[in-house]
Amino acid sequence: MRIVALAAILLTLVQSASAAVTPDIDPRASLSVVQQWIYNYRAKPDRAHVPAAVRVLFHSQTFREPENAGIYLGFIAGAIGSNPARAEQLVNSFFPVPPEDEWVIVRAIAYSGLPNWRNLLRKIEPKMPGRKVMIEDYLSAKLPTLFEIPLEEKQPGTFDKLRAVFTKNPFKKEEKKLDMKLSYADNQDLLDTLWGYYFATGSHLPILRIMQMLPWSTSRDTLDKLTVGSMARYTLASYAVRDADLREFLRTELPHQPAPIKAPLAEVIDAADTVQLSALRKDALAAVEELKTKGSDARRSADFWGQVGVGAVALGCVSAAALGAVAIGIPCVIGGSASQGLLSFWEKQQ
Repeated sequence: MRIVALAAILLTLVQSASAAVTPDIDPRASLSVVQQWIYNYRAKPDRAHVPAAVRVLFHSQTFREPENAGIYLGFIAGAIGSNPARAEQLVNSFFPVPPEDEWVIVRAIAYSGLPNWRNLLRKIEPKMPGRKVMIEDYLSAKLPTLFEIPLEEKQPGTFDKLRAVFTKNPFKKEEKKLDMKLSYADNQDLLDTLWGYYFATGSHLPILRIMQMLPWSTSRDTLDKLTVGSMARYTLASYAVRDADLREFLRTELPHQPAPIKAPLAEVIDAADTVQLSALRKDALAAVEELKTKGSDARRSADFWGQVGVGAVALGCVSAAALGAVAIGIPCVIGGSASQGLLSFWEKQQ
């Protein structure tokens, strides 16, 4: 559907509602229309229709599964951050918000990149008393903003793993703690959030962050990193096919990138220039399948464990069995789970 037609439909949606904060929602509004409108937004920002588009997202229960809503969250965050002078007015126009979706407004403000996002969050807090804990966690920096989230958590080194093997009591049952730490390596939805932010702003900051994930496309470390890296490579090429400005930016950045980024980035640019996306998709699918079948490089390599000795390996296996652990990183332990995010994403692109 043409951009003009999309804008006309959204305009109809807005005109059918009053200019008040609580307009009616047209239940016939199509989510696919808003999706296409979001994708084209950065070419010609249409701030007047952002409130209507966001209301359609809420009405369509888009945020019912937060892990599948990253691109919409990123767009809202970018829309808030791209117009600081009217950010408060824009946020107020989203209300009333379904109580189960209030987290979206909190996180979008925190992810907006506004210099004074904390002040805005404090002003909005009375409208969302049920999200007080989440708001306080962002204000106190317990929860990170979008560009504060690390690429990956620091992994224990070889000696740390050895120390753990020899110092842990194999008969003591450890209490499992839920890992609430955020990193791009472990959360595929954060990649979508960066794209949503880019669609709202045209900023190259999220693109640079996505480029930092490209080395993971050749990683054989964990399935999560391989999946996120492959998604980063594929989405960069896929969107660059249809975005000449993005292609030019990637081409400009290529000479300045370190070798681990330069090689996959060159593949992205070549695939975008020649519209050869299937090669990237097939390569990533094969890599994911290989990792699922054979395991990580760390588990396949016997160099290190051959030096440690059979006794240490055996002790580690006993410890793992006693503790129910699957992440000690030794050959007798097989851990990890197959992620469906990559396949699901590609299916949506067809």
